[in-house]
Amino acid sequence: MKKRGIVAVIVLLLIGLDQLVKSYIVQQIPLGDVRSWIPNFVSLTYLQNRGAAFSILQDQQLLFAVITLVVVIGAIWYLHKHMEDSFWMVLGLTLIIAGGLGNFIDRISQGFVVDMIHLDFINFAIFNVADSYLTVGVIILLIAMLKEEINGN
Repeated sequence: MKKRGIVAVIVLLLIGLDQLVKSYIVQQIPLGDVRSWIPNFVSLTYLQNRGAAFSILQDQQLLFAVITLVVVIGAIWYLHKHMEDSFWMVLGLTLIIAGGLGNFIDRISQGFVVDMIHLDFINFAIFNVADSYLTVGVIILLIAMLKEEINGN
């Protein structure tokens, strides 16, 4: 299987995992309830985020859908152009695409994003699996780009 095919399968698997976790949370935890998962570390809850990160810009789903499509299309284009670059560049873009599409599916199908991961040890926004993909993907991509810049590639 060519590299593009492998990346496409990975994106689909990551989206599937995100949607599976969200579906489980919606079915198992009533809206707003909090359940300890790893005591004093992580709890699970079910929230409907109708905004962006930290619930800003509530009920602007069309805006978020357009922004997500632009970012995902840009990431796909950049990935296509840089498919033969470093593993880390490809991984970062793959995670960004999967995370963006995972939340996009929620916004289009439900009008909100399902969030569920609550860090008990810090006052931080409740997030989901797709958000994790996006965050890790952006960090990996930035490090890969900085490394290339430093190495003169």
